[in-house]
Amino acid sequence: MSASLRRDAYLDTLGIDRWVPRREALPSIAVATDEWSAIENEVAACTRCVLHRGRTRTVFGSGDRRAEWMVVGEAPGAEEDQQGEPFVGAAGQLLTAMLAAIELPRESVFIGNILKCRPPENRDPKPDEVSECLPYLHRQVALVRPKIILAFGRVAAQNLLGTDKPLAQLRGAVHGFGSSGVPVIVTYHPAYLLRSPGEKRKAWEDLKFARRVFVERSSGTR
Repeated sequence: MSASLRRDAYLDTLGIDRWVPRREALPSIAVATDEWSAIENEVAACTRCVLHRGRTRTVFGSGDRRAEWMVVGEAPGAEEDQQGEPFVGAAGQLLTAMLAAIELPRESVFIGNILKCRPPENRDPKPDEVSECLPYLHRQVALVRPKIILAFGRVAAQNLLGTDKPLAQLRGAVHGFGSSGVPVIVTYHPAYLLRSPGEKRKAWEDLKFARRVFVERSSGTR
């Protein structure tokens, strides 16, 4: 199957009409592999909050460590805890389709979570858990140096941006992350979209908005 046909299939999964975005070149940057190794080892051995007691595996993150796009989710679920990878299962398949719909192969982005360990019963992260774990994500962002961040879901968006605003108020705007002001676009979590497929159209608008922001702000150099 050709790339264009695969993309059409992904759009069909989302229930979205076809859209052809502008293409941008992805320049390369140097990667501090020793720093990546240090963070990964720290995460694997982390006991900074109580969540380490019930985990099977930590979920460090996956994807291109030189990516221009970064995806941030909430926390690992049961399948992620077992496999040690973010966004697996049905929600992961939908995430892959959502990225492909704007011509982003999953392997071309870096995917991380607010938390690296699974909260019991998939409950929301507690403030102390976030405060202990979020610095790992901050360090990952500093190393990846993305040009744009997609925050999937209310919990991810609120903790990434340090706000208590509801998702409805965070969507449709360009937020800034950290001292560098990396653009952050907020949309629905794939797991929510599986439960509420009627919201997929809104998520598609968010993705198109993110693509426009990226194209407008990208200078082609990093």
